[in-house]
Amino acid sequence: MTTSDAAPSDQTEIETDWSADAIIARRNTYYAATQRSFVPYREPMIFRRGEGQYLWDDRGQKFIDLLAMNVCISVGHAHPKVTAAVEAQIRELQHSTTMFYHPVPAHFAEELVARMPKGHDWVVHFTNSGAEAIDLALVMAQTASGNIDMLALRNAYHGATFGAQSLTGISGFRHNVPLLGGVHFLANPDPYRGIFGNDTAAYLAEIDRTLQYSTSGRLAGFIVEPIQGYGGIVECPAGYLKAAAEKVRAAGGIMIVDEVQSGFGRTGDTYWAFEAHGIVPEVVVMAKGIGNGFPLGAVVAQRHVADKLAGKFYFNTYGASPTSCAAGRAVLRVIDEECLQSNSKVVGERLRGILEALHQRHEIVGEVRGRGLMLAIELVKDRKSKEPATEITADIFERIRENGLVVSKSGAHRNILRMVPPMCLSLDDADTIAAALETCFRGY
Repeated sequence: MTTSDAAPSDQTEIETDWSADAIIARRNTYYAATQRSFVPYREPMIFRRGEGQYLWDDRGQKFIDLLAMNVCISVGHAHPKVTAAVEAQIRELQHSTTMFYHPVPAHFAEELVARMPKGHDWVVHFTNSGAEAIDLALVMAQTASGNIDMLALRNAYHGATFGAQSLTGISGFRHNVPLLGGVHFLANPDPYRGIFGNDTAAYLAEIDRTLQYSTSGRLAGFIVEPIQGYGGIVECPAGYLKAAAEKVRAAGGIMIVDEVQSGFGRTGDTYWAFEAHGIVPEVVVMAKGIGNGFPLGAVVAQRHVADKLAGKFYFNTYGASPTSCAAGRAVLRVIDEECLQSNSKVVGERLRGILEALHQRHEIVGEVRGRGLMLAIELVKDRKSKEPATEITADIFERIRENGLVVSKSGAHRNILRMVPPMCLSLDDADTIAAALETCFRGY
């Protein structure tokens, strides 16, 4: 008998071992280094159950989830309508590859298009993840334009696949291997930490200089997050995206907007974050909250751009999975029925007020920023020098966990506490969050 022929055991059903030591040991033994590297806490967190905006760990401790499993849980953990939609689909047919036709993904594509800006001819390509969607958007830009050079922003995060990594402007996510050529990183228009301060015109002039000195003068496109997610909730300043789009299009390129973290009403004021900037991109990339935790991404593009790829084969094995698309359809309905966009605005304003109060009382808080339920505070050793308080951030991050909240420690210097909860977060949670955060910042 060969190794591959041997059965793992005589058990007909393998029981899941929930003991913390066993989970840690198995991860350390069987996970590759790449899978083990993304561990934020000193002591691993093990979650066993979730409901709405709450999580319970393996010891039964309850947490308010202000991270939404990396912005994936949009309408709440284990939402009954999402669960019911998935259960109904999976009992009928678990998977159908896109070479065969199925109504659920087609309906979902129609429903996504209905939520895009009117007056444009939109089409949808479903993928398995946001990073895959970014890769496809890059291919679309280069094919549709006939050009190679792409613009991206420093401090941007677009994913870890080869193409997405090449467009990511944070060294911690760029492996020491030859990445794609033709990608040019612009100075990030960050009024707080950017090299030109709050001078939007100076950041726009960087586009002209990059075109003149680093490219052929022609562009495939510009990829941008309207609000940088992992980079620390840094929003493009007013007027930047509209003026940048004019420059990019004049050079033959298209605008790709990454709404993986900021889309689906999370920012409160608009359904898509780009709408607050008065532009309509040629391509929009979406994922994470689109499926409330189910693996799903999408590229929604104007038809004249997407059709340029018609002569070539492009395929994602699990893209347009009926099961994931059933979850996506339910997510759209729940956002509408439970008014989660307006809830994001109302609860986001209350949460921002809590963070602003921290800023007033604690010198270590350098800035509060964001909109809706996409917020962050940046911690600094000195407000004038803005030196990142990386070690103190790590300490406060651990305190926050001890006080029953889950947040993200992000940014290039890991000195930003990011809060992107499920959009069902309630005003009733606000006092608990405020008290917990005040305890965590005591002494700073």
